Amino acid sequence: MLKVGDKVPDFQGVDQDGKTIKFTDYKGKKLIIYFYPKANTPGCSAEGCSLRDNYDALQKEGYQIIGISKDPVEKQKVFHDKYSFPFPLIADVDKKIIETFGAWGKKKFMGKEYEGILRYTYLIDQKGIVSQIYTKVKTKNHAEQILEKNE
Repeated sequence: MLKVGDKVPDFQGVDQDGKTIKFTDYKGKKLIIYFYPKANTPGCSAEGCSLRDNYDALQKEGYQIIGISKDPVEKQKVFHDKYSFPFPLIADVDKKIIETFGAWGKKKFMGKEYEGILRYTYLIDQKGIVSQIYTKVKTKNHAEQILEKNE
């Protein structure tokens, strides 16, 4: 898992429109990279909508946003368009980016243990260094959670 202070390795993925998104595209910018388990589920929708609804405030703080899950491009497209997200959603079907960040691991749901995407958010500074990691994401108020930390 990447830790605060680590340099983010270069990565690239395909977004909801089939466009290649590269980490280097964000060089010199602050970036929010958030990992979510599954498109169009209640928690993931709430989290994405929190970021969408506070997009202007996050941009005023200098942030760009990328969402990542292992859903295929087609599911990302439906999710992206349904909620009019103003940021790209990467379809990391082979989990390369997810595993690089350490956002894959053991989870529990209704007493069952399984492997899946961990709902983590990474704040990256202009130099490409991890400045903050959220491992306990408040889905409905995630943007506020980020903005409070940056006041």
